[in-house]
Amino acid sequence: MKFLSAIVTFENLHEVRRLCHWGPVIALSVIGICSTMAIFDSIIWYWPLDTTGGSVNFIMLLNWTVLILYNYFNAMFVGPGYIPLDWKPDGQQESQYLQFCRVCQGFKPPRSHHCRKCNRCVMKMDHHCPWINNCCGHQNHAYFTSFLILAPLGCSHAAIIFVMTMYTQLYERISFGWSTVKIDMSAPRRVQPLMPFSVPAFAATLFALGLALGTTIAVGMLFFIQMKVILRNKTSIEAWIEEKAKDRIQYYQTGEEFIFPYDLGGRWENFKQVFTWSGTPRGDGVQWPVHPKCHQHTLTIEQLKQKADKRVRSQVQYRAVEVYNGACCPVSKGLQTFFRTPCTEEPRIPLSKGDTILATRGTKWWMYGDKVLGEEQINAGERIRGWFPRRCVEKCHYDTAASDNTSEKKIN
Repeated sequence: MKFLSAIVTFENLHEVRRLCHWGPVIALSVIGICSTMAIFDSIIWYWPLDTTGGSVNFIMLLNWTVLILYNYFNAMFVGPGYIPLDWKPDGQQESQYLQFCRVCQGFKPPRSHHCRKCNRCVMKMDHHCPWINNCCGHQNHAYFTSFLILAPLGCSHAAIIFVMTMYTQLYERISFGWSTVKIDMSAPRRVQPLMPFSVPAFAATLFALGLALGTTIAVGMLFFIQMKVILRNKTSIEAWIEEKAKDRIQYYQTGEEFIFPYDLGGRWENFKQVFTWSGTPRGDGVQWPVHPKCHQHTLTIEQLKQKADKRVRSQVQYRAVEVYNGACCPVSKGLQTFFRTPCTEEPRIPLSKGDTILATRGTKWWMYGDKVLGEEQINAGERIRGWFPRRCVEKCHYDTAASDNTSEKKIN
């Protein structure tokens, strides 16, 4: 197993620390609770050694647990695949079509993006998932998506076991007045259960049923979202880039036609780019098969255009008027700011009075932007950006960034 080799190898032992995070702790706790209670209730409801149906039910339950954990740990420990530090394209002229990462001190190949949590440029990055405490990308996309379908299937099976266990144990003890609702329980009742179904067992089963149903709905929705982009050979980030490309073309009325370069035309062909029998995705994470009307740098050129457009249209200069310590949910900044904090793992930036920030986006109560740094910090490659409360800043009356853009246009 790939994830076992990743753990055993000495130089990758630090990857085990990914388990020490609230996401894996909660995910593995849910898997453990649902699996343990399902096994416990299976013994009570449908003794596996008595009938063929009981044996099949028990084997399927164990099978779900093994497959879920196998794909979960592979998604976590195999990882998305990282671009080597100081990476440069083979052709020197290709670098003009690529973005440069100041953190990794190298260029970003097509479809790669820098993850602030992993602190590396990730191959075909889809998103950083807190539940596996790792990025979902080129090498683990299939494992992650398989986990997303197996978890709802396993939880659905467990939910059926929970419901049937409570029904069979309570049917003779409590009269619900359901004279017409009868289920033949002759096969499961042939052997008296080895463990009593007490009040604590009932409460634990009811709790596990809630977890199983919630997981089925939430993770099932994530699976359909992932399959939607996989069948078009996209990632979540690329779907957003494509949407912004259409907005940019419409805003400037350029008459361009943007064709997403990695959609190969057929859903099955796109599907095979991620899912293979060997478990290893196609491609090396740098070069990709593209649409006949596109080339390797179609998307990266569009990204550079969007970056330039963002600098012209979006950056507004603000000055800090209140001190902010960088807390995720600051109580001192008002109830609305506290309760409307952005639900993201993106960083918060501390502010001191007089700090200047270039804001790029925001909500009614929070803003996101880059702090304007000194010349020494800029030369050192330092960059500070993140969220901060809107009430802590005010718009500069004289926006130097906007005036510089205006003067540049006049000169040109």
